[in-house]
Amino acid sequence: MIYITRRETFSAAHKLSRPDWSAEQNSETFGKCANPNWHGHNYNLSVTVKGEINPETGFVANLSDIGKILHTKVIDKVDHKNLNLDVDFMKDKLPSTEVLAVEIWKQIESPINALGCRLHSVKIQETGKNFVEYFGN
Repeated sequence: MIYITRRETFSAAHKLSRPDWSAEQNSETFGKCANPNWHGHNYNLSVTVKGEINPETGFVANLSDIGKILHTKVIDKVDHKNLNLDVDFMKDKLPSTEVLAVEIWKQIESPINALGCRLHSVKIQETGKNFVEYFGN
């Protein structure tokens, strides 16, 4: 089994806030991420697939094909957007990095698996200190 990773970047704004909580509770729970005027990150997205090497191509998967899927299903929708307001697959969801990783997985799992490999993980680095890695259900 071979694992191969494609890395993409995007910039997006978000606010962590629950409408059913008071401003004080949101601030206490989410800190500066609850800023009512939003804030942004330069995210790094790493998607790892796994499979056997195709003897004809020497590839587990063509990384160009994976890149096209990532751009169509994710990057084009999130880059320079507000995750709370602009992104269809994040509608009515709290845009934490954890939730974002799960929702990205849902967007790309089927088209990536259709390439003949299997989606292994979605990793999102939000800051130099924080990242989330999701391996599916």
